[in-house]
Amino acid sequence: MSHARKNARSLARAALGATGLAALLAMSAGGAAAAAAKVLAKVNGVEITDEDLKLAMDDLGPAIPRQLEGKARDTYVLDFLIDEQLVVQKAQADKLAETPEFAKKLAYLRDKALMETLLGDVAQKSATEAAIKQTYDEAAKNQKPETEYHAHHILVPTEDEAKAALKRIKAGEDFGKVATELSKDPGAKGGDLGWFTKDRMVPEFAEAAAKMEPGQVSEPVKTQFGWHIIKLDEKRPKTFPPLDQVKDQVARYVVQKAQSELVMKLREGSKIERSDQPGEGSPGAKPAEGAKPAEAPKKK
Repeated sequence: MSHARKNARSLARAALGATGLAALLAMSAGGAAAAAAKVLAKVNGVEITDEDLKLAMDDLGPAIPRQLEGKARDTYVLDFLIDEQLVVQKAQADKLAETPEFAKKLAYLRDKALMETLLGDVAQKSATEAAIKQTYDEAAKNQKPETEYHAHHILVPTEDEAKAALKRIKAGEDFGKVATELSKDPGAKGGDLGWFTKDRMVPEFAEAAAKMEPGQVSEPVKTQFGWHIIKLDEKRPKTFPPLDQVKDQVARYVVQKAQSELVMKLREGSKIERSDQPGEGSPGAKPAEGAKPAEAPKKK
């Protein structure tokens, strides 16, 4: 048995309940669409087509190993569909499709698929180039002027150690060399902190850096992490990233905002009656009043 097929069987066992929805719906939707599709495999006479493969690809998503690409990815998912169809046929032979439990699950999955289809349609219609550009322009316009700083630092546990480090620097030693030898900050190679804004640093450090001029070295600065010697390398006005760098992020925001607005509009126009609330300690318990869908992320 191939490695891909073993993986497919494992995936089939783990994901059969919900992730098989796409294939189940496709196989029960009639033969017209399947007849026009390319048949990739047959399981006891039941055809699996390239359209089924595409639905499964979209449905499984992150469950497919990332290292698989191209034909190997197709093979992995096709093996899953073959194994799924084998299990489906056994379940049908056992008449599980006639049970009340299956009917309830199928109804739930159908509703979920309808919801995802509608929200997917909203996503496609909302994420236009014009909407993305407008959202980006508004965010850029609303960005407040801010300064970015590029600095190095040396972090040591005590004030005496900080003073000793500063003495070496004033005597002419290279700041990066001293930082490499003494600093207790493993995330800053040679003491380099890169570019940052004040809000990304603890207040004492941020205030000290903001008062300095490029090339200046600070006196010891105490923070919750210890004692710092700061060398300010550069400072500049923060620029808004170009659209091509953040387009995907802006598009996600546009889509989430449109979907959230749709759900809120549907809530406002509907009569919702809730007679039984989950217990206080149960997962997902929420108060009935003022319930809202997840809000779109704030602009950055």
